[in-house]
Amino acid sequence: MFTLFLYLLALGGLVFSFIKDRQKTKMAVMKGWKAFTNILPDFAVVLALIGIMLTYLSPHTIATLVGKSSGFWGMLASSIVGSITLIPGFVAFPLAKSLLDRGAGIMQMAVFVSTLMMVGVVTAPLESRYFGKKETILRNSLSYVFSFIVAIIIGMVVGS
Repeated sequence: MFTLFLYLLALGGLVFSFIKDRQKTKMAVMKGWKAFTNILPDFAVVLALIGIMLTYLSPHTIATLVGKSSGFWGMLASSIVGSITLIPGFVAFPLAKSLLDRGAGIMQMAVFVSTLMMVGVVTAPLESRYFGKKETILRNSLSYVFSFIVAIIIGMVVGS
């Protein structure tokens, strides 16, 4: 129901914008469409890979690798995958939920999502061009450590 409300709110905003300035609204919609079509191939590949992974990895395998009982080693594995993977947030959170439903641990998914969002091994070369190598390494290192702290706190709060 809330999702429907958000869609209606967005549609209402679009109609309001169209009434206010048709040309700018058309231009904005075209830019949005272009951005959508540019990201769609990458997004489709990520979704396909996730679907394949969830199809072939049994809940037992997921629980063994990154389940609650995997402890620190599961967190370490999750953090490494999260650090080197480039997945947008709107895919990462549903993926984490799917993995949780299939036996992954709370702390393991917390560190996975945290490193996914904050640590950028793939984007480090680009980042270092703008901010410098030292700052990039420092930011990624601190983010990596902070991801474990966050995961441990989430584990204590949620009770996992």
